[in-house]
Amino acid sequence: MKVTLTKQQKQELDRQHGTTRDGRVRDRIKAVLLTSEGWSTVMISQALRINETTVRRHLKDYATAEKLKPENGGSNSRLSAPQTLALIDHLTDNTYSHTHQIVTYVQSQFGVCYSVAGMNKWLHHNGFSYKTEFPHLI
Repeated sequence: MKVTLTKQQKQELDRQHGTTRDGRVRDRIKAVLLTSEGWSTVMISQALRINETTVRRHLKDYATAEKLKPENGGSNSRLSAPQTLALIDHLTDNTYSHTHQIVTYVQSQFGVCYSVAGMNKWLHHNGFSYKTEFPHLI
């Protein structure tokens, strides 16, 4: 599949490549840029160390929808909008050491069951992260 890009599109893709931390997105960007420069899908797959079928899918995704981010599906949040806001407020005011504690809180407060992995995705999607602090060695 041939992809033709304008100079501005190439510059924007280069900018995105330099700013994204997701290696999968960078591979998709490289595949698009390299094919626009005349590289074959075989050459791109060898250079990126990914399957040729994957390269073709990346190019098709970009050509049809300018898709660069992998969207592996998943489900919608099990919490309603008011429940989501309430949980965000609660987590902003309360610190938990483990995700399973949040899963338990959500089950008891809202009657909604999450797996630990599902709650980790929910937390990430809603802008939460964790940071481990190490004591300074003297």
